[in-house]
Amino acid sequence: MILYLLENKSGVVESDSMYSIVFTKSAKRDINNLPNVIFDRIVLVLERIKSNPRKYVRPLRGIKSDIPVYRLRVGDYRVILGINDEKKELVILRVSHRKNVYNF
Repeated sequence: MILYLLENKSGVVESDSMYSIVFTKSAKRDINNLPNVIFDRIVLVLERIKSNPRKYVRPLRGIKSDIPVYRLRVGDYRVILGINDEKKELVILRVSHRKNVYNF
C-alpha cells in the first residue's frame, strides 16, 4: 500500500472501502517528507478511517472551501482533509507536525 501511495501519480488511493483517498500536490509533498515511522502511521490511520471518516475527525473552522474541512490527529501530527460525500472522497490537503500544519 505504501509503495502504491508513492508511485500513483494521480494521488488517488482506491480500494473496496467506502471512500477513496485523494492527495493534493502539497499533501503528497508533505507526506513524502515525513520520517518513515510517521509516514507508516499516517497511512495506516488513513486506511482505517476510509469506511467511516467522521468518526475519527474533528471539524476545522475558519477555512473557506467547497467541501467541509476536518483535522485528524495522528500523534503529534495532523492531517487536514476534506470529505466529499458526493464523490465519496477524502481529499488530503496537508500533513504536518501540529506546530506547523495550520500555517498555510
